[in-house]
Amino acid sequence: MSAFILTRYPFHLLSWLLVGISLCVFCVLHTCDSRYNDCFVFAFIGDPSVFGNLDPAQECLDAVVEAVQSGKYNGYPNSVGYMETREAIAQYSTDMGAPATAQDVVVSSGCSQALDLCITLLANPGQNILIPKPGFSIYKTLAEGVGVETKYYDLKPDDEWNVDIAHLSSQIDDKTAAVIVNSPSNPCGGVFSLEHMQEIIDVCEKHKVPIISDEVYEHVVYDGRTHYPFGAVSKTVPVFTVSAISKRFLVPGWRLGWVIIHDRAGAITPQIRSCLTALTQRILGPCSLIQGALPKILRTAPKAVFDHTNNLIQENSRMFYELLSSMKGLEPIKPSGAMYMMVRIDLDSFPDFANDIDFTERLMTEESVFCLPASCFAYPGFFRIVLSIPNDKAVEACERLILFCDRHYMHSVPEPLDSNGEPLSLPTKTKKLPPPLTRITSDVYLLGANKR
Repeated sequence: MSAFILTRYPFHLLSWLLVGISLCVFCVLHTCDSRYNDCFVFAFIGDPSVFGNLDPAQECLDAVVEAVQSGKYNGYPNSVGYMETREAIAQYSTDMGAPATAQDVVVSSGCSQALDLCITLLANPGQNILIPKPGFSIYKTLAEGVGVETKYYDLKPDDEWNVDIAHLSSQIDDKTAAVIVNSPSNPCGGVFSLEHMQEIIDVCEKHKVPIISDEVYEHVVYDGRTHYPFGAVSKTVPVFTVSAISKRFLVPGWRLGWVIIHDRAGAITPQIRSCLTALTQRILGPCSLIQGALPKILRTAPKAVFDHTNNLIQENSRMFYELLSSMKGLEPIKPSGAMYMMVRIDLDSFPDFANDIDFTERLMTEESVFCLPASCFAYPGFFRIVLSIPNDKAVEACERLILFCDRHYMHSVPEPLDSNGEPLSLPTKTKKLPPPLTRITSDVYLLGANKR
């Protein structure tokens, strides 16, 4: 039985990999350049609370205290969530232009469980779901855990990370159960326009495929962009919107998310809704205290807190973009939402490195700057930077990146040609590459990617 579980549910191995994190960090701390006195810049953690520069609103804390002191939320909640919690989420969605009722809402343990519920509900073993490339790595982890295949559709880095519509359409087949979309996106920071969203919806309508819309970074937008819910735009295709209080309200550890069914055309039958309810009974819902606090959190959290977060991310985004754009061998792709920036590596200009994993590992060991290689997101040749770090840490990370790139950058030399324009045959030099990553380090990168 244990062999069956490990084969069918590979993500159960993550508990073992947690041991690997400690060992890897220990090794890194003892191999990093001593001039920084082990002062790391962790530009890879997608947790806005970890750096201490972004605090939740006092109103959110007061709401939790009030829920605790009320004595009303000490027992088991309904597996789909308290009615008052679901009503508050439905109103929150309606206020954003995506009408919903409490009956359309299921409360979950964070956005990750909301994704798990949707994938398990919509896809059977042997079917497939389409996921963005690059995209949040947990989509694949959750799907494969229940025997569902994943197929990638391309995002275009030189077109604001918009979807390659033709490629999306070509990837859908008779076994496709759903398409996952993510705007604002992790790891790219792309934000879809209304027109582009409609293009995606048109493809899904043509192929009769529902949408799972990951909107956990809703409203984390800047540079004049606006977040639009897919549930507000689609009039024909059913949309399963997943979100949480993790990012906008700066409390990922409170583990409260939701699924909202937007189905204007009535394609989702009562039987499907009943199946979703049944799936929630596996863990009996998220923390009752946070559920009890949620109506007040959604109602009273001040806009000033959201503006402060967006302003900080926007400032870091502009600073990283300007400085990285001036670096030889790197090309940042300007984001307009979420908390991340992707940076393209011209590996031909860095012959010391075999790939993006090699690049980021050496950056960590030599300069104590930890970024995620985009291979974690099925997109080699890039790395991801987190933009929610304190501004002084962002500046320091850039300064160290400049030193690192200056040290390893090598000008590309044009290939010599003979008089006929043919490449000359020159003696080849064997290039000594750094030792490959150990398995344990690779697994740590994967774990970092699975944490937003």
